[in-house]
Amino acid sequence: MIDERFELSPTVDERTLLDAFLDYQRQALLRKCAALTDEQLRRRAVPSSSLSLLGLVRHLATVERWYFQAVLDGNFPGSLFTRTDDRDEDFNDVEHATGAETFAIWRTEVETSRRIAADRPLEAVGRSPDTGWEHSLRWVLTHMIDEYARHLGHADLIREAIDGQTGE
Repeated sequence: MIDERFELSPTVDERTLLDAFLDYQRQALLRKCAALTDEQLRRRAVPSSSLSLLGLVRHLATVERWYFQAVLDGNFPGSLFTRTDDRDEDFNDVEHATGAETFAIWRTEVETSRRIAADRPLEAVGRSPDTGWEHSLRWVLTHMIDEYARHLGHADLIREAIDGQTGE
């Protein structure tokens, strides 16, 4: 596979660079989950862990919704998965979730994030509804790259436990 990030001009603007790196991470999530059954997507890395590929996808959909809709847009439509006081429900409650349903939700959140980001300059600032902290779009894009990269490391380990495949 060709890594499109290395095809960018060395003088590309910061916005194009941040968007390209975040989109690469988003696509890596899809690649790490490709060709797996719902049962495999739900499988825990180890019995004591709540981490599964499906849980990671649900979590990243939640993070997309929070930072782009709640923080930047100031319009939080509510939680995607948390129906109880379990803050980790997106990881824990995957027994009946399907890959098709979960990836459809994730894709919707990603498209909404892209639409919200497209209308704003990097300097645009939003406020976290729960802490009141301000974050610029630049900070959100950088944080999202970091969030995906950390969880893609988890995805590698989970995928390896499922069928031996790892990395790009």
